[in-house]
Amino acid sequence: MQNGFCHPDGSLYAPGSQAAADDVAALLKRARAAGAQVVFTRDVHPPEQFDDAHYYDEFDRWGEHVVEGSWEAEIVDDLAVEPSDHVVEKHTYDAFYETELDGWLSARGVDELVICGTLANVCVLHTAGSAGLRDYRPVLVEDAIGAIEPDHREYALDHAEWLFGEVTTREELAFE
Repeated sequence: MQNGFCHPDGSLYAPGSQAAADDVAALLKRARAAGAQVVFTRDVHPPEQFDDAHYYDEFDRWGEHVVEGSWEAEIVDDLAVEPSDHVVEKHTYDAFYETELDGWLSARGVDELVICGTLANVCVLHTAGSAGLRDYRPVLVEDAIGAIEPDHREYALDHAEWLFGEVTTREELAFE
């Protein structure tokens, strides 16, 4: 939930992502009240990240976006990070790929993940799939997930539920 995706001035702005911000904020409030650990992920790209890429080049696919140190790379103001939250900087769609997230969660005995954010069929889907493959229980909160197109969101949620996770709503979600 970064400016580059959720703000109208962002290079990869998606109205569905901006609309999901209020739902994510409501979910964060409930999670914190229940004592759940909150983890933010930030998609951040050093300007030179794809200079010598053989195949994987997000700048080629999407254009330059969420560049390290830029306003676009910051989490939207409505979702302020609190001191007790953990922030993971990632450089691909998958928040587990070459980050400390798996070790950080394992060290704290976390094995169930409530996943929200954006983009549904990109970062959300790849992170949730990676979580499932690592034996975490990924629970995707459908009304707190943004997308470029509604069809993208529906595809991602259907695929996640069918293959490796669970899908629920904010109302149905119970923090225990």
